[in-house]
Amino acid sequence: MSSAFQQSVIDEFRANAGKVGGPFAGSDLLLLTTTGARTGRPHTTPLGHVRDGDRLLVVGSNLGAPHHPAWYHNLLAHPAVQVELGDQEFETIAVPAEGSTRDELFARVVAEAPGYAEYQAATDRVLPVVVLHLPDPQAPAPAITSLAGKLTEVHTWLRGQLAQVHAETEAHFAARVAHRGEGAPPPVGLGLQIRQHCLAFCQALEFHHTSEDGHVFPVMEGYHPHLRPVFDRLREEHRSIAAVQSALAALLAGVAIADPDRFRAELTRMTEQLTAHLDYEEAEILPLLADVPWPPASR
Repeated sequence: MSSAFQQSVIDEFRANAGKVGGPFAGSDLLLLTTTGARTGRPHTTPLGHVRDGDRLLVVGSNLGAPHHPAWYHNLLAHPAVQVELGDQEFETIAVPAEGSTRDELFARVVAEAPGYAEYQAATDRVLPVVVLHLPDPQAPAPAITSLAGKLTEVHTWLRGQLAQVHAETEAHFAARVAHRGEGAPPPVGLGLQIRQHCLAFCQALEFHHTSEDGHVFPVMEGYHPHLRPVFDRLREEHRSIAAVQSALAALLAGVAIADPDRFRAELTRMTEQLTAHLDYEEAEILPLLADVPWPPASR
C-alpha cells in the first residue's frame, strides 16, 4: 500500500466514523498509531481486525511478505498504542500472543477472515497475532479539568500497570506449579505479555518524570519557593526510581527460571518503593495543582 493511498484511507476513515470505500468497503478496519522504534515519531496504519469479546485481534501479515510489518516492530519497542475504531479512540497496550494461545487466536481470525491463511501459507515466518483490549464500557474515564486530575490519572494508570505485572507473574508461577511429568515445563505464554506491560510502565514513568523535572517542578518552585526541599526530594527519588526501573526489567526478564518466593519478595520490594514515591508526590503536589486548569488554555 503506497503512502499516498494509505493516507487517503486514513482520511476517509476519520471523516466517516470508520467507514471507507474502494477495496476496503465493508471491511472491519481500525487505525493503529504506533511510535516509531527508531524515529520516535507517531505512525498510523489502517488494519483489518477481528473482534473477540472485549479485545481486538490484528495480524502482522504484511500480505505474506517474508518480514514483519514496521508497525509490529514499533509496538515491540513502544507497547503503548492509540486505536481508532469507528468514532471511538482509546489507548491500550499491544500484546502479541504466544505459543498455543497465538495458534488459537489465529484460528479464530482465519475462521472470520480466511485470507490470512493464504498469507501464512505464503511465508515461512509465523504471522504475529496482536491483542488490543477494548476499554471497559462500565468504567468511563472521569472528566479531567485540573492538572491535579491529570496527575492522578497518570498515577492511577501506573499503579494499574504494576498490578497487571503482578497478576501476570502469578499466573506464570501457577502454570509452572500445574506442570506435571518429566522434563521442563512448557512455555506458559506470558513472557511477551509481561514484557509489554513492564516496558509500557517504565517508558510512561520515565516520560512522566522527565516532564516533571523539565517543566512542572521549575514552574511550581517559582510560585512556592518554601517547598524547595519537597522538589529536591522528588528529583532525587526520580534518579533512584530510574535504577529501580532497570532492575525491574531485568527481574522480569528472568521470570521463566526464577525462584517464585525470591521473585515475589523482590517484585514486592520494588513495587513498594515505586508506590511510596507516587504516594509522597500526591500528598505534597496535588493540593498545589487543584486550581491549575487542564488541558492548558491555548494561546
